[in-house]
Amino acid sequence: MFRHSALSLVRRAAPATRRPLSSSMASSPSSSQSPVEDTIREKITAALQPSTLEIFNDSHLHAHHKAMEGVTSRETHFRLVITSEAFRSKMQPARHRLVYSLLKGEMAMEGGIHALQLRTMTPEEEDKRKQAESSA
Repeated sequence: MFRHSALSLVRRAAPATRRPLSSSMASSPSSSQSPVEDTIREKITAALQPSTLEIFNDSHLHAHHKAMEGVTSRETHFRLVITSEAFRSKMQPARHRLVYSLLKGEMAMEGGIHALQLRTMTPEEEDKRKQAESSA
């Protein structure tokens, strides 16, 4: 049984922007300004049913890197914070492999995901992290 009653899905286009996911934002990837981000959200949500999903598009911070020369995509670098019961009894490497396997197509395609930073937690781990942050 989930410890969190409300599903918290967050979209972050840049570190300072935070918007809750609504049905209007869950448009088809072909009509979106951020199709890779939309695909990430759809695949993670379908497979892991997260209680928390935060997506940070950090591509703008890496556009000047040599590896990004000639790349026109604005969706190459992402940070994901995922809380899911699906991670229970899995060590961090197994959790990360699970997410990588879900997004392998987006990581393999030209102009797709170049870098993916993950924070994966169970609901209990997220609660402990929040408690530690609030007491600090």
